[in-house]
Amino acid sequence: MRQHIAFLHTSPVHVETFERLVRDAYPALKVEHLVKEDLLAEAQQVGPTSPILIARVHEAMRSAASSGASIVACTCSTIGGAAERTPTEGCFLAVRIDRAMADKAVKRGPKILVVAALESTLQPTIELIQESASQSNLQVELQVALARDAWPHFTKGNRDSYIQAVVQAVRSEPIHANVIVLAQASMAPAVECLQELGVEVLSSPSIGVQEILERLRQ
Repeated sequence: MRQHIAFLHTSPVHVETFERLVRDAYPALKVEHLVKEDLLAEAQQVGPTSPILIARVHEAMRSAASSGASIVACTCSTIGGAAERTPTEGCFLAVRIDRAMADKAVKRGPKILVVAALESTLQPTIELIQESASQSNLQVELQVALARDAWPHFTKGNRDSYIQAVVQAVRSEPIHANVIVLAQASMAPAVECLQELGVEVLSSPSIGVQEILERLRQ
């Protein structure tokens, strides 16, 4: 397989995060990034299952692969399902960055708390975890928490305030879970802030990149 991967993002803030994660683990790997903020905006308006949106996501994934990437990873949980189902004609592997996190959460369960800052992200993440559980023949119990006050901070570029709002939303929940899933890649910095809860907290960037690099090596 070609030593070349690409990422499809819906925010430019993810470029630095994923570039660093790959470089730290595999410095020689060619990495490209395509940012399509409009895809998330559209998903919030029409829903992630809109046929028109799905077609645009598939187009973006193929565009990300156009210069020769062997793996294209979508880092947006809201459109990840559509991205993963991109028809590739065997030219590249289409993946969603949060699948590896979901697989790990299912093994750590059965009680899983799913945290999101966008309501449009909750259902795709819940469906992903349920799919992973079904494939592993495991039962899960899902609890959800929506950090309603967080996203405006993110859109304004106030990343510290965004993470603080996510952390506060989790801390305000009665925790009856074996593991906490931070549904959006942008939430990753909240992992360290939640360690005192005594519950394992998972985020998609590092877990997803590890899985992608393992696939590449294979």
